[in-house]
Amino acid sequence: MVIENLFPTPIGFFKFEDKVDTDFLINQPQRVNEGNTSSEDKYILNNKRVFDLRQFIEKSLHEYFMSTHAPKNDTHLKITQSWLNWTKPGQHHHKHAHPNSLISGCYYVNARKDSDKIFFYRDGYQQIKFPPVEWNPYNSESWWYPVNTGDLVLFPSSLTHMVQPVEGEDTRISLAFNTFPIGMIGEENALTALFLEK
Repeated sequence: MVIENLFPTPIGFFKFEDKVDTDFLINQPQRVNEGNTSSEDKYILNNKRVFDLRQFIEKSLHEYFMSTHAPKNDTHLKITQSWLNWTKPGQHHHKHAHPNSLISGCYYVNARKDSDKIFFYRDGYQQIKFPPVEWNPYNSESWWYPVNTGDLVLFPSSLTHMVQPVEGEDTRISLAFNTFPIGMIGEENALTALFLEK
């Protein structure tokens, strides 16, 4: 038997090996969020103190975008908003997706691979559901990946995700962001052209 993966959902994983100004990130002013806290600054990647991290994220976004969407026109992704999340032991990050964005991402400032995970969900109506002998990417309604400090995860913004209550004693700190394409989208001859300026 041969099974082909048709229309798969791409989840990109990258690793930032350079040093990050964690003191600057950790000490950002916070506000209460649903289940955890987030930064008051919603454009944290615009700060010069995280310039190297932003460059790494932009390079990773380009690689992911070209590999998955492969646009023929001069189109690339622009980071729109970016913010920090603090999830203390026992706290969680509610189930959500990211409207008004094409590709979203999460960089882990502080995480432990043995206990921290990101959960993704397949939403929508399922006509028939069979209890499986074992779970796999075809029959699962959710799937999780372990994350560690320095990891960057990229995914379609429409993909629902969440963080279950954090176990252990460490606060999980992540930097999330949204993107939107700029440049030529669509084609003039197909009457789908849209030019979004930089």
